[in-house]
Order: sequence, then structure tokens, then C-alpha cells
Amino acid sequence: MSYEQVTPEKQPQRDNRNLIYGVLLAALLGTWGYIIYDKSKSSEKIDQLQTQYINVDSNRNEVQQLYNSSLQRLDSLTGTNQQLTEKLESQEDERTKEIDRLKGEIKSILSKKNATAAELATAKLKINELNTSISSYVAEIAQLKGENQQLVVRNEQITTEKQVVEKNLEATETAKKQLEDLGSTLHASGISVIPINEKSSGKERETNTAKRVDKLRIVFNVDENRIASTGEKEIYVCMYGPDGQPISIPAYGSGSFNTRDEGQKFFTNKINVAYEQGKKSAVSFDWRQDQSFVAGDYKVEVYHNGFKIGESITKLKKGGLFS
Repeated sequence: MSYEQVTPEKQPQRDNRNLIYGVLLAALLGTWGYIIYDKSKSSEKIDQLQTQYINVDSNRNEVQQLYNSSLQRLDSLTGTNQQLTEKLESQEDERTKEIDRLKGEIKSILSKKNATAAELATAKLKINELNTSISSYVAEIAQLKGENQQLVVRNEQITTEKQVVEKNLEATETAKKQLEDLGSTLHASGISVIPINEKSSGKERETNTAKRVDKLRIVFNVDENRIASTGEKEIYVCMYGPDGQPISIPAYGSGSFNTRDEGQKFFTNKINVAYEQGKKSAVSFDWRQDQSFVAGDYKVEVYHNGFKIGESITKLKKGGLFS
């Protein structure tokens, strides 16, 4: 009896490439989704700041108009006060002359030793006229003084209102400046830290192997801003090594600056960007250092107006035996 040896069939190997491609595609779509979402949020924030800026500017104009109106009323009252003073002085002069005239005529009659009955009767009439003039004069003075006192009180009220308006105007101006300062703060996007290896020929290639890195190239975009004015803007770039310490070398242009929320910080490099209002600007610079780059995470933060406007992290790895 003979036996035949049966060889088991080989199972086909499973191809996992489709699964890997699917995971990478999902990660890529997720990354772009986050970038689009972050960009949308930044644009929404800029629009909100611009709306607040316009509202505050409108309120400031309204307060300025109230202030101008108060000044006009104050000038008007000052002029009225001067007119009343001049009127009072003029009437006082006329009344004094009238009283002096009557006093002179009465005195002339009474000085006569043989004054007739008719002359004495005339003197009595002039005395009555004198008393009437004095009473009228006293009444007019009282009236003018009353009007002047009312004017003084109103003047004090206007002065108080003016002071209140000035304080409101100052507060509105301060709020406007704060919003303008915040709204004009730029935003950085697309921040990348690219490790570069330089060949002796001068050619460059990217590498993530720490011992081969000759320099780090930091690139990012300064996004468009409808509030920030055209002109040179100071951008501070802070880089941290794998040990978490700031990379700051004064001989290479590093230093320190003040932030709004974190106090004083060390910066790696300061860049002057020629910004044009409402347009995006590309920024790039290379960072070299005396000591070698080591493996680990390198974090980059970008600041403008004392605010952090973006950050990114890149990782350098240790090289293998033959890397």
C-alpha cells in the first residue's frame, strides 16, 4: 500500500498597505480640518474685534460731540454773565446820575431861606420822585443780582457736567486704544521648524536626525489684519530646547522682552516684518548655534504686541549606527 504526502497550501499574506494609507489619509484630513477650523476662529475673532473697535469709535464721537456742546454752552453762559455785569454797571451809572440830579434840585430849593410854597411843593414832588427812583433802582439791582446768582449756579452745573464728560471721553479713549491695540495684534499661521543639513557643496536637505542638523529654519505666515496699519512690525520668536530652557544667545541677537500675560521672557530672535494692511506676509529665518543640536522636541513661540500669536513643535531624533 502506498501513501501520498499531502503538502498544505500556503496562505496568502495579508496586504496592510490599504489600511496604513487609510490611517495616514485620515490623519492628514484631520490636520487640514484643524488648520481650517483654527483659521476660521482667527478670522471670526478679528471680525469681532473690528466690530468692537467701530462701536467704541462711534461712542467716542458721540462723547466728543457732547463735550463740544458743553463747551459751547459754557462759553455762552460766560458771555451772558459778562453782558449782565455790563448791564448792571450801566444801569447803576444811569440811576446814580438821576438820583444825583434829584438830590441837587431838592437841595437847591431847601437851601433858599425864603422859598415859596410852590417851590416847597415842587421839592416834595421831587422827593417822591427820588424815593420812587431809589425803590426802582433797588428792585432792579435785586433782580439782576438774582439773575446773576442763577447764572453762577448754572455755570457751576455746566462746569460739573463738563468734568463728567471729560472723564467719560478719557475712559472711552482708553477703551478705544486698548481695543485698537488688541485688534491690531497680528496672527501667525503655518509655523514650521525645518531641520536643515548643509552639504559641503552648499546644497541643503531636510533631516530629522539631530547630529546631522546644521541649522533650524523657522518659517510662518503673518495673516492679514484689517485693523493693523501698514508699517514695520516687531515679531519676537522664542525657541526652547528639549530641556525646556529658552534658547537665547545675545551674541546672535537674542534678548528679552515684556509680554502682556507672562511677564518678561527671553527671545531667540527678533524680526522686523514689513507689513501691509490686509495682506498676508511670509516670514523665514535660519537659526544656527555654536553647540550641536540634540535629540528631542524643539518648541517655537511667536509673539507680537506682547501677545503669543502662534506656536509649533518639531522633533529631532537620535541617529542610528549608520545614519
